[in-house]
Amino acid sequence: MTIELRVQPRAKRNALVLAPDGRWKLYLTAPPVEGQANQALIQFFSKRLGIARSRVHLLAGEKSRQKVVALDGISEEEFRSMVTVK
Repeated sequence: MTIELRVQPRAKRNALVLAPDGRWKLYLTAPPVEGQANQALIQFFSKRLGIARSRVHLLAGEKSRQKVVALDGISEEEFRSMVTVK
């Protein structure tokens, strides 16, 4: 499955939030320097979903806050059940 989301680097904590407009927003403590935020994004989804980092791919937005992420072997229903929306 693929997810479109907006990333907020240098946040106080790592968190995934479903905004009122229905879009996902990911807060990351990592700075957007030398790919650190992108690596933190991959690690966040890997840990949260309990999947290998190799199953999380950044498809678009390497240097943008708007990202498209692919999660191999995860359906939308599984994703929603695994993610606690805050």
